[in-house]
Amino acid sequence: MQKKHIVLLCCALCAAAVLYAGGKKEPGSPNEAPGTDNSLSTILSKKKLVMGLDDSFPPMGYRNDNNEIVGYDVDLAKEVAKRIGVELVLQPIDWNAKEQELSTGEIDCIWNGFTITRERAEVLNFSKPYLRNAQVVVVRGNSSYTTLQDLAGKTAGLQAGSSSVDALDATPELKASLKEVIEYKDYLTALMDLDTGGVDAIIIDLVVANDNIKRSGKSFRLLDATLVPEEFGIGFRKNDRALRDKVQETLEAMAKDGTVNQITVKWFGSDISIIGK
Repeated sequence: MQKKHIVLLCCALCAAAVLYAGGKKEPGSPNEAPGTDNSLSTILSKKKLVMGLDDSFPPMGYRNDNNEIVGYDVDLAKEVAKRIGVELVLQPIDWNAKEQELSTGEIDCIWNGFTITRERAEVLNFSKPYLRNAQVVVVRGNSSYTTLQDLAGKTAGLQAGSSSVDALDATPELKASLKEVIEYKDYLTALMDLDTGGVDAIIIDLVVANDNIKRSGKSFRLLDATLVPEEFGIGFRKNDRALRDKVQETLEAMAKDGTVNQITVKWFGSDISIIGK
């Protein structure tokens, strides 16, 4: 072999070694090799479960008067983390960038009224559904609107990156009839805009709408028609099967011993959970 060829071969081998070293991933990283699943062992090792949530989405997760993050999903997650033996870290995120936060490893799961959809299930690993929901339309109490058809030529608001966007896309007649659709960062802002007349209607999750109407005392009401029925689930990285399975197993144990019932009645007045059912 000529000396020139030997030099080129050595350079190629060195370059390959550098690429291999640079491409190695830490165990449990979001980019670990397919088939490798250190998700649960990584959580147990660092003794923390980082939960990504929208902290303005009552009653699932929101800030109370003391600026503490509370909610139905928060209570469920705290009990799950306690039983697994790790600390729950609540990480508020931009809901419009939730999948990116998960894929880059900033959070370990998305758990906050997160609707299971076919598109999301293609890129995420969901738990089994734990709560049923629907997309509904909220209007001011003194408005004349009673049907979806009454919203023709009107302005509707919804949260950017939420399943309300998908629900509206799945109702093309309604979408085409609207004068304008305004996207908000969160639903609390959208509802405040509805209250002041900035929009004519809000497309929103049923559980959130009912909670806001009850707690705010505002003159809001729901139209009778619902857009799309939904189910809430917990989203994990596609490869994180072990962590997903441990959380699911823990939730089902909580349902069996009555803990889920207690938490659900606390937040909704009755046990509407579908865990283990």
